[in-house]
Amino acid sequence: MTATGASEGVGARGAPVSGPWWWARRRSAVLDVVLAAASAVECAFEGARFASGAQLPELVGVLLGLLAGPVLLVRRRWPVVVVLVSIAVIPAEMGGLLSTVGLYTLAASDVPRRITGVLAGMTVVGTLVTTFLSLRQDVLAQEDFQPPMWLLPAMSLALGLVLTAPPVLWGLYVGARRRLVESLRERADGLERELSLLADRAEERAEWARNEERTRIAREMHDVVAHRVSLMVVHAAALQAVALKDPEKASKNAGLVGDMGRQALTELREMLGVLRTADGAAVRGAAASGAPERLAAVASRAGAQATVQARSPEASVVAESAGDGGPEGGAPVPAPAAAEADSEGPYLAELGDLVGQSRAAGMVVELTVDGVAEGEPAAAAGQRYAPPVERTVYRVVQEALTNVHKHAPGARARVRLAHREGELAVQVENGPCEGGAADAGLPSGGNGLVGMRERVTALGGAFVSGPTEAGGFRVSAVLPAASAVS
Repeated sequence: MTATGASEGVGARGAPVSGPWWWARRRSAVLDVVLAAASAVECAFEGARFASGAQLPELVGVLLGLLAGPVLLVRRRWPVVVVLVSIAVIPAEMGGLLSTVGLYTLAASDVPRRITGVLAGMTVVGTLVTTFLSLRQDVLAQEDFQPPMWLLPAMSLALGLVLTAPPVLWGLYVGARRRLVESLRERADGLERELSLLADRAEERAEWARNEERTRIAREMHDVVAHRVSLMVVHAAALQAVALKDPEKASKNAGLVGDMGRQALTELREMLGVLRTADGAAVRGAAASGAPERLAAVASRAGAQATVQARSPEASVVAESAGDGGPEGGAPVPAPAAAEADSEGPYLAELGDLVGQSRAAGMVVELTVDGVAEGEPAAAAGQRYAPPVERTVYRVVQEALTNVHKHAPGARARVRLAHREGELAVQVENGPCEGGAADAGLPSGGNGLVGMRERVTALGGAFVSGPTEAGGFRVSAVLPAASAVS
């Protein structure tokens, strides 16, 4: 907005200018043309009357009116100019429509209020003076009429206020209302943009949560199922090697158990690969929305069932042999108590049973616990830490022993648990593979070390793994004990 009231790039009402002129809409241009024509006709008639009274040629008054009236065409672009022209023609007693519309447009525009007030005051003063002089001339022409001295100034002032105040007040109201509507519209647009951003962020968080859930389920299934099935395959291989009674049938049953275990591990790792990639979720589509819950339930049931079978290896082999009805054979459903116990997660107190399962499969495993309080069992020190910490340590040992079964059959393993001040450390180290040990042929998907690292780092711990100088492999993890419970 310039000093003359000219709007730069916008109309007087704040609407964007889309064409070479200052009208935002066609109907606005039509309205201004009609008002300019009416004002030109009015000023022409009033100019002719003024010229006649001033003893001037009427043509001069008509030309003056035709020049002043059409100024309303630019009222949206230069409202100050319109008001100044209307003030200039007040002494000629013309431009009533020009003054009214000009003051309304000025008040409704974005011109500073001090300029509007000054121009409105000038209009009142001009109208007051012109009206007073005209009334005084009429009173002097009538000798028998002697009004009080205050009457003429009062009437002149009232007429000036009546002709000036209504358009100014109405323009101020319309301008304030327009600005309020524009402010609300801008606020609504801003809120809509914010809601769109929030929706996008919510979708990103939901996708992140889905990916995290898929990864968590994949890790749980790998830890719970892979170790148990690996032990089953190891048992089957041992049975196949040492069976003496009915060697043919024992060898057949043992080979069947081994084949089933290998196939289960292969399918499990394929499923883990699908769960760890976002493309697999896109291929599955909306029908897989309940997959995480179903997979979690399957992992829980499998873990509970494998726990029961691990405690009785012979019963496990017999059950597998008896269920040789093909892939359609029904799987036994574990008891609710077992599933419930597995869903709560293993603890440090169960490390002894875990090591015992590997020993039963033929592995030489040494378990040592450092920093155990006096009178406390050397196996695990009970519920000293928060469940996530104990569960993570258990899973690290479980996966490390599974890797020994897979990649170093016959190797000696050592599990060391250290209770330190403010932290809990675990290390699983195995020696080189013995040359005479038979390889069970277990497939490997490379998810074990990844899962262990994810579990440890999620709790703020440190994880290191790598080969040893003696040709074996070492897995070490240190977890903070800040969440220890009494």
